[in-house]
Amino acid sequence: MSHCLAERSIDHVVLERGEVANSWKTERWDSLRLLTPNWMSRLPGYRYKGDDPDGFLDMPETIRFIEGYAELLDAPIHTHTVVESVSVCGDGYLVSTSQGEWACRSVVVASGACNIPKIPKIAQALPGHLDTITADVYRNPDQLAAGGVLVVGASATGTQIGEELQRSGRPVTIAVGEHIRAPRLYRGRDIKSWMYDAGVMDETYLEVDDINRARNVPSLQLAGSDDRRTIDLNRLTDLGVRLVGRLAGVHDGKAQFSGSLRNQCALSDLKMNRLLDRIDEWITESGLGGETAPAHRFEPTRVEDSPPLGLDLGEFRTVLWATGFRPDYSWLDVPVFDHKGRVRHDGGIVEAPGMYLLGIPFLRRRKSSFIDGVGDDARDLCEHLAGYLDGRASVAPA
Repeated sequence: MSHCLAERSIDHVVLERGEVANSWKTERWDSLRLLTPNWMSRLPGYRYKGDDPDGFLDMPETIRFIEGYAELLDAPIHTHTVVESVSVCGDGYLVSTSQGEWACRSVVVASGACNIPKIPKIAQALPGHLDTITADVYRNPDQLAAGGVLVVGASATGTQIGEELQRSGRPVTIAVGEHIRAPRLYRGRDIKSWMYDAGVMDETYLEVDDINRARNVPSLQLAGSDDRRTIDLNRLTDLGVRLVGRLAGVHDGKAQFSGSLRNQCALSDLKMNRLLDRIDEWITESGLGGETAPAHRFEPTRVEDSPPLGLDLGEFRTVLWATGFRPDYSWLDVPVFDHKGRVRHDGGIVEAPGMYLLGIPFLRRRKSSFIDGVGDDARDLCEHLAGYLDGRASVAPA
């Protein structure tokens, strides 16, 4: 957004609570790599220029990428500036921070969707002998005490950390809720490459039947690795990971799991196959069938005949919450929230004059929350913002 504003000579500042790339420096585990190939590391006026476009940036590389962008733009960033409140002031806003106050006509909320871990209330009933940890605090297996680990959540984070912990020698059980299975490679190419070509990533918020649902679906079960391997529940089972249903309760020292494991896995397989169907259709319509590997389908997710509905928590030493995150808008003192605490907006145009939202899942496009997608959203919203400042508030983004 700073790049787009600067192109239009709109005076602005960027307020950062820590350092540039703060979340990547302080809230990611050591072995994490981006889920997207390096060629998808693209921002307005800046992109990956290395010699491994199909590889995956690790955390130090990702941090350098973002820092390099900030340096290239010479963006007006104020680091270690914690925003304490944003409130209406006349026809604009008053932004109070740990470093003073700003008065402005417009505010862009670009603080992301992954600020506070979602920890279910069930956590309060866990026995005292268990250590609990969230994904933003987890760094590596050595951080955990020896013993069994119950990983709650089976999307990208839960499956990646679960695999790492199992390989470290700690017996892992994963409580599986809603998730979306996806292969890393399909028909000889990365799944993200096909999703771009088939138009999936550029699908807009106006083209889906239920945008609220689309904005809350789990991340694909993907991982970035040198061998470009698929990490799904079948792979974890082969490694010795035990699968159980969604964590439903804790009673008398025992964890209770729902009986929905088989249904959740079948639904995930169905969603994956629908995506592959769409890709196959695009390949056929584009006349590329003879240039690619043939279409195929993957083995269904294997589920044991009678998954346990309860386990004694005495066999675990740690519970790791991989149950997702939610945004933190505690500092936003403007009446723009719905009954669930979500900011009301139309493709990032907030229901408050001159306020915009940027960087949340499916804001304007399916790719909105990816490094490669936020640029298009920023251009659209900057166009509307410029119109607002010029007194043309009704201007619609492209």
